[in-house]
Amino acid sequence: MTQVKKIIYSTIFGLLFLGCKTTKTMQSNKILDPKMSVKQIVKKHNKSQSEFNTLQGRLKVEYTQGDRSEAHTLTLRMEHDKTIWINALLNMVRVKITPDRVRFYNKLDNTYFDGDYTLISNFLGTELQFENLQNLLLGEAIFDINPKEFKKNIHPNSYMLTAKRENPLFDFLYLINPSYFKLDAQLLSQSLKQNVLKIQYRSYQKVEGLVLPESMNITATNTNEQTTLNLNIKSVSLNQSLRFPFNIPKGYKAIELQ
Repeated sequence: MTQVKKIIYSTIFGLLFLGCKTTKTMQSNKILDPKMSVKQIVKKHNKSQSEFNTLQGRLKVEYTQGDRSEAHTLTLRMEHDKTIWINALLNMVRVKITPDRVRFYNKLDNTYFDGDYTLISNFLGTELQFENLQNLLLGEAIFDINPKEFKKNIHPNSYMLTAKRENPLFDFLYLINPSYFKLDAQLLSQSLKQNVLKIQYRSYQKVEGLVLPESMNITATNTNEQTTLNLNIKSVSLNQSLRFPFNIPKGYKAIELQ
């Protein structure tokens, strides 16, 4: 068995028992319906998608890569389908992501980036665009689920969907919550590139009638290293008038991608 398959199988094994190890702010106490088809599950998941104009919250991030570990409390703002904006204390780090651009600057080392999604894709090990990133943050499938291409598997706590046919490029696994049909977890692996992206949604919160992630864990693994992000989103407010300012300070050095 190749090393990447070992990683994938061990990750799936861990996901199988995910529901038994977490306590959710929103209680998931609905029993799985064995008669529910993949088409019905996907339809309910699509209906659960969060619709709002703007969102603001306090975002606590714990970042680990190798021996390096950091923790930050940030401000998160979103304009649905248009902007993801993140700001650190005293504007030390600011990020603005739109459907066509990724921009950020860092006052700690006087650097900035202004370009496409290559930086994020390299960081997470998977090619992503704005919609995929927005879905990830909202507890929704990163990529659209075609019911004809997936099958339902046995799982004690979630509806578990996997691809019917083996794909040489991508393997997908989704765990969908039976109470509010958001994701309990999603897994994307690329065997050829030996990349695994795993997102676990540990708890959800209800804000003005919408079900939104409260605590989540993102793990990106490749042949060289593993990166882990623990995200906690608190103090969420919706549909307020928000600004998304972004100006790169003069004299900063551009980050060049290799």
